[in-house]
Amino acid sequence: MQLSKIEKTVYDMAAGPAAESGLEVYDVEFVKEGGARFLRIFLDKSGGITIDECEEFSRVIGELLDEKDPIPQNYYLEVSSPGIERRLRHREHFEKAVGETVDIHLYKAINGSKTLTGILTEIDDENNITIEADGEKTTIPQSAASRANVHFDF
Repeated sequence: MQLSKIEKTVYDMAAGPAAESGLEVYDVEFVKEGGARFLRIFLDKSGGITIDECEEFSRVIGELLDEKDPIPQNYYLEVSSPGIERRLRHREHFEKAVGETVDIHLYKAINGSKTLTGILTEIDDENNITIEADGEKTTIPQSAASRANVHFDF
């Protein structure tokens, strides 16, 4: 799944300040919901991030966004952790999640289901995702997934 032009611009703008704070930009999302636009920046680091780190980064990136003004529309800025059930959107997300249980939501059903849940065993060089559930492996192209995230049983 690719970033839009605005998402890529913001990702690039945020990467430097995040690294200076010991953080990683996990993902950027620019979406319209109910008539409002939201710019969401998801941050991560080993051991997780704190609310204070999100708040501080929000101030830093907010000033940078105001200065550079890369987004012509009005929007709300949100800065947070990707969470325990983090979305897997980019190849590197899948690579980091190998060995974890994931939920893969599909555009088209496989064996009557539009959701696969299992252990992510591989993402190959052609971006095919392999998951194992109940001793059975299923491989699909990443492009067949409408959404993917780490699964967590509460």
